[in-house]
Amino acid sequence: MSIIRLLLVDDHEVIIDGVRAMLRSHADEVEVSAAVKTVPEAMQILAEQSPDLILTDARLKIGSGFELLEQVVGAGIETPVVFYTAYDDEAYLFRALRGGARGYILKQATSTELVGLLTRVMEGEITIDPSIAGRVALLAARLQLGEFWPGAHLGLTHRESEILELIVKGMSTKSIAQNLFLGEETVKSHLSSIYRKLKVKSRAEAVAVALRDVTFR
Repeated sequence: MSIIRLLLVDDHEVIIDGVRAMLRSHADEVEVSAAVKTVPEAMQILAEQSPDLILTDARLKIGSGFELLEQVVGAGIETPVVFYTAYDDEAYLFRALRGGARGYILKQATSTELVGLLTRVMEGEITIDPSIAGRVALLAARLQLGEFWPGAHLGLTHRESEILELIVKGMSTKSIAQNLFLGEETVKSHLSSIYRKLKVKSRAEAVAVALRDVTFR
């Protein structure tokens, strides 16, 4: 197989540099042919070049990977779009796949894992990062049976429900991160989303709503 040429879309220079560095040992398999930070820049590159694959973060300072995916699909561009993100949120994953993404890879993946997953995409597969694939498969099976997670009726994702349950148990942000093998910043991001969905402004208010409206198994 010829070298896979990537269009990398990420608004953090350190990530762009990091991906380039990761792929140096796989130069005969994958290369970053172009790297941009915004959706308009990505679409401009696609108008001028023909990369083999688009690797984009889910959230960007200007726009998002979802907006890019929508524009790519809407323009009839057949270049596969793969999400490369720190968010192991199944709601993001499902949204990406529903929009036509061909893969969802977490930034914690090693260079070998990243190259392997991208190669599988080019071979026609839809790939999901192994660290979340099992959880998502179980979740999909439960949804097929009509078994929703606690808090689903309030708009919480499965991961947010897990975090809310640990909040109710009195765990600190650091303890939650360790318990779920997440970064503290990731937990804080989930907490912000939980507060917004529950229409509360503090951990105490979130616990009050949970005790009143959510039944944990």
